[in-house]
Amino acid sequence: MTTPKVRNEIRFLLNGRKVALSDVPPERTLLDFLRLDRRLMGTKEGCAEGDCGACTVLVGRLTGEKLVYEGVTACIRFLGSLDGCHVVTVEHLKRPDGSLHPVQQAMVDYHGSQCGFCTPGFVMSLYAQWMRDPSPSDAAIEKALQGNLCRCTGYEPIIRAARAISSYGDAREDPLAAERYSVIAELKALEDGARVVIGEDRQRLVIPANVVDLATVLEAEPNATIVAGSTDVGLWVAKFLRQIAPVVFIGGLDELRTVSEQKGTLTIGAGVSYSEAFSALSGRVPALGRLIDRIGGDQIRNMGTIGGNVANGSPIGDMPPPLIALGATITLRKGSERRTIPLEEFFIDYGQQDRQPGEFVENVHVPLPDSGTHFAAWKISKRRDEDITAALGAFAIKIEDGRVAAARIAYGGMAPTPKRALAVEEALIGKPWTAETVEQALLAYERDFTAITDMRASANYRMLAAKNLLRRLFLETSGYPGPLEITRNSEGAAA
Repeated sequence: MTTPKVRNEIRFLLNGRKVALSDVPPERTLLDFLRLDRRLMGTKEGCAEGDCGACTVLVGRLTGEKLVYEGVTACIRFLGSLDGCHVVTVEHLKRPDGSLHPVQQAMVDYHGSQCGFCTPGFVMSLYAQWMRDPSPSDAAIEKALQGNLCRCTGYEPIIRAARAISSYGDAREDPLAAERYSVIAELKALEDGARVVIGEDRQRLVIPANVVDLATVLEAEPNATIVAGSTDVGLWVAKFLRQIAPVVFIGGLDELRTVSEQKGTLTIGAGVSYSEAFSALSGRVPALGRLIDRIGGDQIRNMGTIGGNVANGSPIGDMPPPLIALGATITLRKGSERRTIPLEEFFIDYGQQDRQPGEFVENVHVPLPDSGTHFAAWKISKRRDEDITAALGAFAIKIEDGRVAAARIAYGGMAPTPKRALAVEEALIGKPWTAETVEQALLAYERDFTAITDMRASANYRMLAAKNLLRRLFLETSGYPGPLEITRNSEGAAA
């Protein structure tokens, strides 16, 4: 393949203007650019780790012929990831006559703001939701606001404002809707198929032109930091002040953002975000949809990727345990060479994965459970939404003639890596699916795991919770009449 031409600037739209930047430090965040360079002060810094939502802005990206806007947290979104995008801040909502936008007016009239610090972030999250669905349910509103925190209002006034937005205006007449075709044309004009390279030596950032170019770049820069959604790498910079350059940004590579199904297996590109994967996974594996709904807030799900969660190798990553239970494999690529391995073999030890220098995760392959397999995935955390996992159990179990014909069980948060519970599986397979069998299998947990104590949970708590998840699986598959889930809204995600 011909080497692509090189461009030495990133180009994007900011509100109603084109921006071209040739001096972009690899670790420069969108938040710092907006506030310090452009003096757009409506975007606030609250937590600097993507949790509070005060810095929420919209980022529009072309997907084929479609322009999709999503809320993101600017505090951990790197400026270098915005090439070819449209960034929309709260300042852009003001009408030509100076009047408030329907979202803003609803917040005023329903007393959705007190101190006002978090208000722009709420406005932008509600704006994104309103553009998706002008008449959302309460469950949809609460899901849209999972990533926004407020100390003052108690949230109910904000939810009342969200219900009322459409009484102040028509989403179809909003500028982001009315001007969509002109914005699409402007973004297409920015596309030139070039590799972007800015900076020199260890202060370089690179945006590959395509996946083949990515493989070429990583062969030349095997120790570069690969950034997809930056939901983790963003913390390295914002919280720990780590040096991450040279950086290779892959979030804009459409070839890594595909989902396809063949012969009962979903193939998910490494750049597919949680939000993009949700419809495919939740429709075929409902338990995965409920789990994704508890990963961060909407902003984090819009940025974070399935492949990034796998490649990062964290022992408390939410996706590896259920994917391991389903028997997932991953394809790793280096140059033109590819190899496919079981996902469970990718994790070697804490912070160590089976990924060679210059190699990257290209695809994740997820076998879909057949009708005879019961699949469940449950996350234990201190708070329901936007919290890091203390323990997560995933189960794929098949019962035939009252006996356990097959079982794959995996946990996160119980070992230095996501890990199969092989001894527990052995204690179940071939046995009658009874309470007695389950209680006997619980004795095998100590052979599989040596839990740790940290700020999220004690070792004793983790072990008890892990065992109780197996008990819950038995109740769920045995017609237990009592409620196993408690939800705020009947349409909401499982607790």
